[in-house]
Amino acid sequence: MATLLDSGLTMEQVLNALIEEAAEPLTREVLAGVKTEITAGRSLAGALGTQEKSFPEFYRALVHGGEESGALPTVLQNLADYLDTRQALRQKTTLALIYPILVTTVAVLIVTGLLIYVVPQVVQVFQQSRQSLPVLTRALIGLSDFLREAWPYLAVIIVGATVGARLALRRPALKRRWHLLLLGLPWLGSMIRSVNTSRFASTLAILVGGGVPLLAALTSGARVMTNVVMQEAIERAIERVREGTSVARALGETRAF
Repeated sequence: MATLLDSGLTMEQVLNALIEEAAEPLTREVLAGVKTEITAGRSLAGALGTQEKSFPEFYRALVHGGEESGALPTVLQNLADYLDTRQALRQKTTLALIYPILVTTVAVLIVTGLLIYVVPQVVQVFQQSRQSLPVLTRALIGLSDFLREAWPYLAVIIVGATVGARLALRRPALKRRWHLLLLGLPWLGSMIRSVNTSRFASTLAILVGGGVPLLAALTSGARVMTNVVMQEAIERAIERVREGTSVARALGETRAF
């Protein structure tokens, strides 16, 4: 869209080209809905607002700023670059987590398999020889027997605990405590803080650069963060900026950055 608008095409021609080029039926449907709203007289930001599931608030705010400032193609290009950068950051974060999660999962599966299937066969050899077994060996045999007998109940408990935790985290107070705990963890906390800071700073830069007022840009920047504690820090900073404090000082007072 940025390239086509910059080349001098009208908005209707641009949307027609995008609809024709879209491979997914759902994408064509969304773009057709946007085109219908624009044909009816809405602005692009207003048309995108009718498709809230496809276009987040900060996206619409940026488009609105571009329309107000008369630099919509430039703003859209900046937005495209931002989305590419955000996708690369998401992939980098995922790759950083895949290896330890994979290793841990495989290790747990292997140890569980050994305890359930291998240890009982070895125990038969000891039973036939009637030898006195060390304490650790007896404990291992006891753990093996427990897992073979109780694994269905353990599976139910794990699933129930997972569902219960997801439901509990819907409560704002518990969710905030959990996010605060995550920020305090040695390695994971630092990564969560860095990822959220990167999202906030990138969003703030592109919104302010697109002509969106600072307070509105700060509000939209807070909403792209996934950690509630850091969102609250931005909200406190917004109040300080509204009172006349500089952004740097307001963020510094939160002690979250």
